[in-house]
Amino acid sequence: MKFTLAAVLASSAAAFSPSSFTGSNVAHKAATSSALSMKYKVAVVGGGPSGACAAEIFAQEKGIDTVLFERKLDNAKPCGGAIPLCMVGEFNLPETVVDRKVRKMNLISPTGVEVNIGETLQPDEYIGMCRREILDKYIRDRAIEYGAEIVNGLVTAVDIPADHKTSEKPYTLRYQEFTEGSSSGTAKTMEVDVIVGADGANSRVAKAMDAGLYNFAIAFQERIKISDEKMEFYEEMAEMYVGDDVSPDFYGWVFPKYDHVGVGTGTVVNRPAIKQYQKAIRDRAGAKIEGGKIIKVEAHPIPEHYRPRRVQGRIALVGDAAGYVTKCSGEGIYFAAKSGRMAAEEIVALMDGGKRLPTQAEIENTYIKKYDGLYGPTYFVLDALQKVFYVNNGAREAFVELCNSKYVQQVTFDSYLYKRVQGNNPLDDLKLLGETIGCLIRGYSNAKPDAEFSNPVESQKRI
Repeated sequence: MKFTLAAVLASSAAAFSPSSFTGSNVAHKAATSSALSMKYKVAVVGGGPSGACAAEIFAQEKGIDTVLFERKLDNAKPCGGAIPLCMVGEFNLPETVVDRKVRKMNLISPTGVEVNIGETLQPDEYIGMCRREILDKYIRDRAIEYGAEIVNGLVTAVDIPADHKTSEKPYTLRYQEFTEGSSSGTAKTMEVDVIVGADGANSRVAKAMDAGLYNFAIAFQERIKISDEKMEFYEEMAEMYVGDDVSPDFYGWVFPKYDHVGVGTGTVVNRPAIKQYQKAIRDRAGAKIEGGKIIKVEAHPIPEHYRPRRVQGRIALVGDAAGYVTKCSGEGIYFAAKSGRMAAEEIVALMDGGKRLPTQAEIENTYIKKYDGLYGPTYFVLDALQKVFYVNNGAREAFVELCNSKYVQQVTFDSYLYKRVQGNNPLDDLKLLGETIGCLIRGYSNAKPDAEFSNPVESQKRI
């Protein structure tokens, strides 16, 4: 399948009823014996890692009805597919969802300098490489086993009562349910009491709740089937290429999957040139993927920062819909799963066994406050690193040279694998500062200038 930039960003027009986001307190109704059969209903919109992890938490609460909406049950989201080691244990993932265990990373500079990192890893440590269609289905099926009702359909609009913050009036989801033989599906509606928006960067839930816009990258990936002999090189190896030829503000990658490699790149600042950058990453990989057959082409928008508003009334955003993708590494799977689980756990606790509905203030003071407290430092550090090392070829050369340091490798892998910004030896940190300055001086003196480009209209687009 071929994707164009316009196709990636296109979304169906949806009509939303007027919303009002004023007020803060919900007048709770007490459960009565005359309403023993009535349960509050939670809708999770989106069946990727964030939505599936939220749904499995809600589904285990017997006092809540849980409905999980997913438009495409065999969806294969374009994604590098890397997950940290801590996710495997924390989310109880079986070995079957991990295609490859990467223990070596080849980092290639704009001038072709190669640095192999991974020597600091212990024998039982690795980066998991997954196919999203396998990972997502596993977690989604687990949510269904717990009792979540699955709806194979596309949510197109959310009707929000004007007084939803001061009443328990339900939200109305409008959706097209998949129907065999129909290209558009069957139009249906459903009333729900709480909504978790896990429907990705182009989130319709976010638009309905007036969550605000964010800047975005375009990620482009080709799945390439190469010979068994060439796949041997990638048995435990992933590659990252930096240079303005493959991306002016990110990196290109070759990540091993089950029987093929994912080859891709991404950019925020020059999205119209994404296919040019994709050709460059194929050229840079060269003989290692030569003769390979492209079996799938994928592209997708990736958020660059948090949504301005992640909670409105009884609607909360998680995953890409909320903007939980890190700069520098572009990682999103773990943070999607973690945010979905955290949001659901906090909302379940606030609902007290299905006896009451949570308020916006309560969700913000639990889910949002805890998530930002845990991962805010990670987003801050990676944002700073991207601004220092991805801005031009001189900085990229310095970045690759710096990764020769075993200390840098240790801190990088520990932070990635276990999702903690490491508190390290002050003396080593001081030495690292000196090394960084030296690498930047050498990098800037030897690097070729970046190619100039201009896209003043496209660069202003937000979703």
